[in-house]
Amino acid sequence: MATETERKGAAEREAESRRVAEGAREAKWVGESFMRHLFEGRFRLDLIHPYPEPDPEEEARGRQFLDELRAFSLAHIDGDRIDREGHVPEEVLDGLRELGAFGIQIPREYGGLGFSQLTYNRALSIVSARCGATGAFLSAHQSIGVPKPLSLFGTGEQKKKYLPRLAAGALSAFALTEAEVGSDPANMSTTATPSEDGESWILNGEKLWCTNGPRAEIMVVMARTPPREGIASERPITAFIVETAWDGVEVVHESRFMGIRGISNGVIRFNDVRVPAENVIWGEGQGLKLALITLNTGRLSLPAFCTASGKGALELTRRWAAERVQWGQAIGKHDAVAQKLGRIATHTFAMEAGAELACALADRGVLDIRLEAALVKLWHTETAWELANDALQIRGGRGYETADSLRERGETPYPVERNLRDLRINLIFEGSSEIMRLFIAREAVDTHLKIAGDLVDSKAPTGKRVAAAVRSGLHYAWWYPTRWVGWSYPPRYAEFDRLARHLRYVDRTSRRLARGLFHSMVRFGPRLEKKQAVLGRLVDIGAECFLITASCVLAHRLVQANPDDRSAEELADAFSRQARRRIEARFSALFRNDDEVTYGIARGAMDGRYAWLSEEFAEFVANPPTEPGGSGTRTGSGAGAGHSAGEGRGAGALSG
Repeated sequence: MATETERKGAAEREAESRRVAEGAREAKWVGESFMRHLFEGRFRLDLIHPYPEPDPEEEARGRQFLDELRAFSLAHIDGDRIDREGHVPEEVLDGLRELGAFGIQIPREYGGLGFSQLTYNRALSIVSARCGATGAFLSAHQSIGVPKPLSLFGTGEQKKKYLPRLAAGALSAFALTEAEVGSDPANMSTTATPSEDGESWILNGEKLWCTNGPRAEIMVVMARTPPREGIASERPITAFIVETAWDGVEVVHESRFMGIRGISNGVIRFNDVRVPAENVIWGEGQGLKLALITLNTGRLSLPAFCTASGKGALELTRRWAAERVQWGQAIGKHDAVAQKLGRIATHTFAMEAGAELACALADRGVLDIRLEAALVKLWHTETAWELANDALQIRGGRGYETADSLRERGETPYPVERNLRDLRINLIFEGSSEIMRLFIAREAVDTHLKIAGDLVDSKAPTGKRVAAAVRSGLHYAWWYPTRWVGWSYPPRYAEFDRLARHLRYVDRTSRRLARGLFHSMVRFGPRLEKKQAVLGRLVDIGAECFLITASCVLAHRLVQANPDDRSAEELADAFSRQARRRIEARFSALFRNDDEVTYGIARGAMDGRYAWLSEEFAEFVANPPTEPGGSGTRTGSGAGAGHSAGEGRGAGALSG
């Protein structure tokens, strides 16, 4: 049992973590948000329909680049070899450099290609379809590596100095995660202190799971800096541009993983690294906020990988289901297999719709897409993992067998098992599924907290609580009744034909979801943040609503372009039916569930109450083998031995 002192210490640490996280989030919404409105009970279809159209000139340039990238990937990227050797060859990276693939979104004035988020995501899909690890190099470098925060927050001089190098292919990384810092940055131990002459910062610390780290030339490093007058935070975190060739930057370990085995990822240590004062990005104390804003669009790269995986699974399984005969007919005609194949088809279409819409909204630049980006990251990564598992099941033993083994015995070497291994990390990369649900839930209740936050805060002064009570009474006297009223029946959305009923369902569900959020706040009060299973169901309902809407909007657009082909409409209709069943199941379990019982079992397990169930393996767990199975370690390239760092997937990438 914990002592009173220990309980107080834990509560203080939790409060500090909450203050750090809350201080870093974007308090203001810089534009309209489709999903923010939906969580509040308003279905604003006008924000995403008509479908945002890309710039014709950019699309034409992008098409030529994508054709060249596809040809290069087919000819030069061997995912099986990279998986086998655990290394992406330098000649592959050089080929991508020659194509300009490391500067896809960097403006042309700095030597980049200046493409849209949509073209960038399509490029990632092409490369990752051949090799997830190679795709990770491009994504880690550009999605959260130095180019993105520098483009958003860098000074003119910083951009002139670094963006041309980055566009030419100087690998970059993002270093946030530490051994004790995953999703909770309050424990950050890496520090940067001003030099005596004030011209530099002295950086010390160690970063874990820094993707691209061991082969990068430039990285963004997050470090705790001393509090100063004028800096809002009591424990500020600041972002620095660090070159890995500088004295004191050291790669101390290269990590190896279950999947995407060719990535360059490791532990980077900083020993009295002198960082010029002008290499601070955005200003002191802005580092964590910089990371969160960068991730708003940076997360969109993972849906690209997931959509590519879904398309590969669909192409493989539809062929195999038609060709493989068992019990006198193609296996795809057996209902058990057909259900899986149908799900792969409908959910791949939904992934395409969600990813393309989120990118189009990002390119439009007028909406705040923090919720949309987080939702597609969450939904796509979990869905792609499930579809890959279905694809492996359809392939049977050949799905479980490695591509090399299939090749050796003369069969087509489809890399189904490799794809499954490669996909698993996406549920952890750039915010785990659990953290994503909490992030989305926090943003979903933002309006409620601004109105009634002090009312449910037991530590708020009496005066603030009284004011919040008055404010809440006035607001909810109007707001709550309107969440029961709305026209969500024919002929509304009639232009969508057979899909109109699904949009009407989302319209009704948005009000039901808003009521569910409100009822949860009333029911649990300040304990709501602890009811993560309840919040997760509400978030998942919102995600399904977004994917239904995106699927219907994309299908409508495709049918308008080609009225004779209604196949997209069939896929959108079937997906919406499936999603609606999941939504209803989550509503049913919102307050009638086994959460408390399951939580109690978990606490009992931690306290050793059920240790008898696993005690026969306790020694195995306590004494794992200590001899490594082989070093597999490679020295960094580019910056010299002991001084290369960072493959830009670091921010919360493998947060555990």
